[in-house]
Amino acid sequence: MLQAAGVSFGYREIPVVTDVSLTVESGRVLGLLGPNGAGKSTLLKLLAGILKPTFGAVTLDGLPLAAYSRRRLARRLAVVPQETHPAFSFSVLELALMGRYPHLDAFELEGPEDVAMARAALEATGTAHLEARAFATLSGGEKQRVVIASALAQFGNQETGNRSRVGELLLLDEPTSSLDLRYQLEIAALLVRLNRERGTTLVLTTHDLGFAASVCQELLLLRDGRLLASGPTAAVLTPANVRALYGVEVDVRYHADAGHLMVVPLALSGP
Repeated sequence: MLQAAGVSFGYREIPVVTDVSLTVESGRVLGLLGPNGAGKSTLLKLLAGILKPTFGAVTLDGLPLAAYSRRRLARRLAVVPQETHPAFSFSVLELALMGRYPHLDAFELEGPEDVAMARAALEATGTAHLEARAFATLSGGEKQRVVIASALAQFGNQETGNRSRVGELLLLDEPTSSLDLRYQLEIAALLVRLNRERGTTLVLTTHDLGFAASVCQELLLLRDGRLLASGPTAAVLTPANVRALYGVEVDVRYHADAGHLMVVPLALSGP
């Protein structure tokens, strides 16, 4: 379980996140929504331990993130950034193998078990057939799935040769921001499958209300770094909350064929 209690953070005394509390139960999918500058990515970095809160605390399974070594934390928690631009021309398998670093000692090379786990992660994301391709030659959707595979490879237990199905925690920053509609749907389907089949806990930031409705079981709305609303998606994703968050009028209704809420923008709010 990942928790934030009264978390605040700012840059040079300029507040970015103010007094935010949340709980992410194991096996759940939480979406962080808000306009540009609302503090979504900063909050995600606080949850990942990349940034340290000015006030408040973030805990994982009851322990402060500071109590974990970087290696131990990386075995439990993986971050998928908006974009990945390797400095060198790595193959897909080589990039997936980078996820194995928390399980290797300094200067230790990957062994057969690490290669097997990287390939299993590629298989889980539907990219095993690409393992010999150069990462730079892939489409945007393929790259995102490979980066997710690298994150999944972090969770493998080299000592037992098995990947623990309990405790996988992926934090994703705008996972569909640079993708076209087809690849957005592919990533949405992948994340839903990882959650349902592997029990992977997901926390993601997004601007896309439709994507959030299709993937997230719970939502947290941020406005000017403060909590506007949080709870189950159906309770939070309302016309009133969207109006307060983005200043637009929307129609929100359940679509039986899609199996989730749909959000249709109608007009700008107010004068």
